Amino acid sequence: MFGLFGKRAHTLSMRDAQSELEKDKSIVLVDVRTQEEYKQGHIKGSINVPLDSLPVALTKKVPEKNARIFVYCLSGGRSNTASSWMVNNGYENVTNIGGIASWGGPVVR
Repeated sequence: MFGLFGKRAHTLSMRDAQSELEKDKSIVLVDVRTQEEYKQGHIKGSINVPLDSLPVALTKKVPEKNARIFVYCLSGGRSNTASSWMVNNGYENVTNIGGIASWGGPVVR
């Protein structure tokens, strides 16, 4: 579905991502977990675009291919796949920030 080869997105630790999110309110924060996982707790301000619906849903929710995008999931695997897909499909400023399990801030439930 997503392919394993091609361009890779940038990576950033959750700690550094949290600092960047506080400084730059224009960053689009994308949670690629399932809707059920998202409802159980997510980072404030994030949008849910489950990995299995990414090709269709992302262009609707984030149409600007030059937007600064941070991607996360539970532990980092799905966000790696999703961020690589985004870069290989024309999104220009994508960063994989790993998993919410490493998030030091509050979560919305």
